[in-house]
Amino acid sequence: MTDPSTRARALSIAGSDSGGGAGIQADLKTFSAFGVFGMTAVTAVTVQNTMGVQGFEAISAGTVADQIRAVASDIGVEAAKTGMLANAPIVEAVAAAVAEAGIPNLVVDPVFVSKHGHVLLAEDAVGALRTRILPLATIVTPNLPEAAGLAGFAVETRGQMRRAADAILALGTGSVLVKGGHLEDPTRSSDLFVGPSWEGWLEEERIDTPNTHGTGCTLSAAIAARLALGDVVPDAVRAAKTFVTEAIRHALSLGRGIGPVDPMWSIGPEHPL
Repeated sequence: MTDPSTRARALSIAGSDSGGGAGIQADLKTFSAFGVFGMTAVTAVTVQNTMGVQGFEAISAGTVADQIRAVASDIGVEAAKTGMLANAPIVEAVAAAVAEAGIPNLVVDPVFVSKHGHVLLAEDAVGALRTRILPLATIVTPNLPEAAGLAGFAVETRGQMRRAADAILALGTGSVLVKGGHLEDPTRSSDLFVGPSWEGWLEEERIDTPNTHGTGCTLSAAIAARLALGDVVPDAVRAAKTFVTEAIRHALSLGRGIGPVDPMWSIGPEHPL
């Protein structure tokens, strides 16, 4: 029997998705798929399903910070990820609590909008994200619109992805993974990783499916899980890219809209206990 005290531990600092496809729900499923004990600091409660986000209520900044402190001071955190942070006070509170607790291996998924275009981060919070959260990050994982928001210029091509990576690194993060899902390539999914020891393109088959809800959450959670397990950043990113490709391949046709990817693809009903 495995000693429970040796179980790797990861924290998701993100919003709750009532539909179960993204946010802390996707993160906890991903952590479990890697055998990592998952914990949460809930930043917002969203009202959503496969048809989109109908609304959300942000948790108070103080309560978000208290959740982080409670978990870190007792259970311990070997890696953490941020997702939806909602507003500037929460961004500031998360930055302070993460720094105070000395949480290592911070993966920042800079969630700006939902898959359906619902704004999930207040405009005045972007500056705080750039100046307070990114300097604490081990890695940042923006998609093209998020990379544009962080870098301050349009990001639509591979060349612009490389420029954006440099601009984001200049904000103080340790490394960056610019996700190329919005590139117009019908056959390949190409992401650019740039870090201090290695840089390069990570390419996988582009899966033809409308069911892609939770892709970014699953990827960033997988990186955090691998970091908690002891991977160096480039290895964690490679493993996470392969993992999320399979999660997309096994996406679930649930609801009447954009269904979720399946972070439990490796331990699902085809692999019963």
